[in-house]
Amino acid sequence: MNETAITSEHELGQSLARLGALREAVARAVVGQQQVVEQLLIGLLAGGHCLIEGVPGLGKTLLVRSLGQALALDFRRIQFTPDLMPSDIIGTELLEEDHGTGKRYFKFQQGPVFTHLLLADELNRTPPKTQSALLEAMQERTVSYAGTTHALPRPFFVLATQNPLEQAGTYPLPEAQLDRFLLHVKVDYPAEDEERAILVQTTGAATAQVEAVMTGEELLALQALVREVHVSEGLLGWIVQLVRATRPRDSNITAVREWVRWGAGPRAGQSLILAAKARALLHGRLAATREDICALAAPVLRHRLLLSFSAEAEQKSGDDVVAALLTALPAP
Repeated sequence: MNETAITSEHELGQSLARLGALREAVARAVVGQQQVVEQLLIGLLAGGHCLIEGVPGLGKTLLVRSLGQALALDFRRIQFTPDLMPSDIIGTELLEEDHGTGKRYFKFQQGPVFTHLLLADELNRTPPKTQSALLEAMQERTVSYAGTTHALPRPFFVLATQNPLEQAGTYPLPEAQLDRFLLHVKVDYPAEDEERAILVQTTGAATAQVEAVMTGEELLALQALVREVHVSEGLLGWIVQLVRATRPRDSNITAVREWVRWGAGPRAGQSLILAAKARALLHGRLAATREDICALAAPVLRHRLLLSFSAEAEQKSGDDVVAALLTALPAP
């Protein structure tokens, strides 16, 4: 796909209107979960991947599929299981024969990772060897096989799900892979009125239809525009302080020194800036604010903090650490 630039106020207004239409299109199929939908849209606008965590039955797969339909993108789903092999994800070479010459040769058969929107369902149910098959794809947007590098389609997103409760037969994601997710999105139980609406919508004869409202080219143009959103020097300095304060040896915050073994790396700062810019654009602004950073600090940082045994004993989470950070380091 060719990336097209947004060059006028009229085109900017049309693009922002399509963002609103995109949110509405997803809402037709997914009841409630407005914050989750917003965070996934932020991930798409920022060009990052999202790890979605929630108990079974909360509509995680439906949400991702609806998003793919609304974006008119190729969508594929991989159900991760303990017997899944790396070749089941990235592809493999097949021996073929040229019927004209009779010569045999190897041809690379692309795997399901060659798509625009990849749903990695229950990613933590497959061993680390298979999980690592996604590392290059998520970071470089390429796949290497037999000494040859194959480019993935653009745009390319990995939306992975995992179950936070059932740990039997699971393989915790390594820190290197967790760091490649822009956001760690938590899906909670719906409110009472939302749950009633879900029951009505899913048990009737009619099913919600999601229409495509945005193309891949338009999404790439919006991603380019996100990079142009302004972040002030004061907010930039605050983000640097927040990220550095997550590292116990560099932090004077008691909660960090007691609850964190290893803090976030520089990619956390990059992710927080890009996510804040994307949220600002999603709300029709061309400058990020303090509210953007506060709203996204937990989704950006919670999976990048390696907690201590003391934190586990006190039942503290990454969100508790982020809350302590925002209290100890107020915004300028």
